[in-house]
Amino acid sequence: MCTELLRVEELKKYFPAKGTLFYNERGLRETGNIVHAVDGVSFSLDTNSTLGVVGESGCGKTTLARAVLMLTKPTSGSVFFEGHQLSHGNMKQVRRDMQIVFQDPFSSLDPRMRARDIVAEPLTVISEQAREAKKRVDAIFDQVGLGAEHLNKYPNELSGGQRQRLAVGRAIVTRPKLVVLDEPTSALDASTQAQILNLLADLQDQYHMSYLFISHNVNVVRHMSNKIAVMYMGKIVETATAEELITRPRHPYTCALISSVPTLTKQGREKPFAIKGETPSAINPPPGCRYNPRCPYATDACKESEPKLEQMGTEHYVACYHPTNLSDQKARLAAS
Repeated sequence: MCTELLRVEELKKYFPAKGTLFYNERGLRETGNIVHAVDGVSFSLDTNSTLGVVGESGCGKTTLARAVLMLTKPTSGSVFFEGHQLSHGNMKQVRRDMQIVFQDPFSSLDPRMRARDIVAEPLTVISEQAREAKKRVDAIFDQVGLGAEHLNKYPNELSGGQRQRLAVGRAIVTRPKLVVLDEPTSALDASTQAQILNLLADLQDQYHMSYLFISHNVNVVRHMSNKIAVMYMGKIVETATAEELITRPRHPYTCALISSVPTLTKQGREKPFAIKGETPSAINPPPGCRYNPRCPYATDACKESEPKLEQMGTEHYVACYHPTNLSDQKARLAAS
């Protein structure tokens, strides 16, 4: 039976726009424009499972990851890990159980540290004994596919794939229960991407970890995830099991994402339909559904009030007043 490991409730993270004020030291709001990076996101993640978060660049995926781990302080909302609410004051006790692999392997590693010390640093922070730490570091290098010859190398002496393997090793050396993967393969070539994804899958099976997998690549998210959440302008607009969401998307924005995925099939050679218009400003988001300025199905209701996530099937939730499907979406846009 699956048990809930992580639960996020109405999480928000706002940033001050350039040249404006936001919250002062006493927590009082100052006047000025704000960027609604993450604006009321809720989801849950079970043990030994993967939730994929997909969306275009700038939709708030990375900010969501950092807010969940308290690497950036949320503006409001709650994060619960194993039933306990997280805050900046209690993160030291759970940090070893929550780790992250960053997007860029070229900037996420200290260039002045040797590979062995990079992986061993989390163990030093949690006061692991030196002898036990050395054994675990050696074992981790073997598990992530780095040989003993890499132990004393600096990051600049490693390839991009080797650096990301090193970053993965650093994340799992404390044997965490949750690993946030923030676009872990986007900076790598296709063959290296496949190697890293297979490595992550093998490590999950071995250590029974849960992944929060963030990416803009729909195919990668489908391959790695049990469930998928689609983000648009700081909101989750659709969530379902991986196969259900990919094969039967209901939100018009999800349909557009699926349509844009290149395939080798005859149907896939059709020209994908384009989303009309520009992405609205996150400083002044449109009222109602945030997708309504670009949606061919938008009505007055869409422009006046924001739709809530409602169940459309088993574990399938959609925030849309006019849920559709991919075939109808293509036909509607072709006729417009």
